[in-house]
Amino acid sequence: MRTSLSSFVYLNYTLASAIEHTATAGFDAIDIWGGRPHAFRADLREHQIRHLRELLDDFGLEVASFIPAQVHYPTILCHPSKSIRFDSIDYITCSVETAARLGAPIVSVAASHTLDDQDKDEGWDLLADSLLRICDFASNYDVLIAIEPANPLETDLINTTVQAMDMIDQLGCENLGVLFDTGQSLLVGEDTPAAIEFLGERLFHLHLNDNHGQRDEHLIPGKGVYDFQALIRALNLAMYDGYLSVELGWDHTHSPDPAAAEAQDFLENLISYESIR
Repeated sequence: MRTSLSSFVYLNYTLASAIEHTATAGFDAIDIWGGRPHAFRADLREHQIRHLRELLDDFGLEVASFIPAQVHYPTILCHPSKSIRFDSIDYITCSVETAARLGAPIVSVAASHTLDDQDKDEGWDLLADSLLRICDFASNYDVLIAIEPANPLETDLINTTVQAMDMIDQLGCENLGVLFDTGQSLLVGEDTPAAIEFLGERLFHLHLNDNHGQRDEHLIPGKGVYDFQALIRALNLAMYDGYLSVELGWDHTHSPDPAAAEAQDFLENLISYESIR
């Protein structure tokens, strides 16, 4: 299996520097964060895109996915205000366009959270309409959309793989799948092997991070209580051929290189151990 790293951990670096550091750490690919200072909403001009593509080629680095800055801000895809919701859709579609220009095959989308006085069924329907519009736009760029189930602090609409598949089945979009996040899965109590088997070919991407089962800490894999051996075994059974993408949080942005190197070492040892079992 190939490994990738979210550029978010290099939040205090330019995207060009993040690419260089990710390659130096030994990863095969990078997940580009769609917030500033990396690749926010049409910030990048054509000459900058060309330079980044050349840099990726020079370092032999693929782009695994594109991660728009989300969760409460600047998007609420289920918001009852048409202007706010449509601006949120516009932000994601702009991100899809940027992702395509950078060579990213997948864009991840957060489900959003309803407002305190908003009917949850209404929120679901509005989210469904937003995702349908986004998927339709993304199909013009051959970009896949991966919705990420998350813990209740981040969304009250799609917390589990079952709920994500309900949305996928409802919409019927061939380019809509799931981003399985190990930290989020741990927080909502999902059974990893069952979830991976259930998703099947709709498992578009993976984010690997760890926690202690109480909050979304985005720790280096192996620093919490998540069972990564069970994950790798389930992925092997499912014949998953995508990336294992590490997504680290704020605590590592002040000193990202050691965290990136430790995460890569953990994944290499994990993959090697499971391959000889």
